[in-house]
Amino acid sequence: MSEPLTPALPVTFRPGRTRAVLLTVGLAMFAAITAVALMLERLGPGERASFVLTAALFLGVLVMLSRPKVVADDEGVTVVNITRTRRLAWAEILRVNLRPGDPWVFLDLSDGTSLPALGIQPGIAKESAIRDARALRALADSRGTGPETA
Repeated sequence: MSEPLTPALPVTFRPGRTRAVLLTVGLAMFAAITAVALMLERLGPGERASFVLTAALFLGVLVMLSRPKVVADDEGVTVVNITRTRRLAWAEILRVNLRPGDPWVFLDLSDGTSLPALGIQPGIAKESAIRDARALRALADSRGTGPETA
């Protein structure tokens, strides 16, 4: 197996297929529920609005689920998960882990904690996630303190 290539910075890692599926399903659900609300003649304006509001809430949840990404630049890494964003300097990242069976990448940090990075997840695109995890690991090893300080 060859050494992973270190990508040019800045680089963004995100589960593209998962994101496309979530956004497509969300928009389709919104359109379908809204169409049903408009086609049902017995509904009053308030009931129609509640249908559309419910559809918007479903869409909002799926948009939030499609939000995760990992952005690497010269100064460090920004991990955007579903509801939180965390900025890390390269020196804070000791190791990038994606073990068999893991739902996403975990970053071992210098403070002794582990941070899930949902932007790299093997769900639908396993090979892409492995490639992205290796690229992020190569960046962390070349720019940070790397595994030799752990």
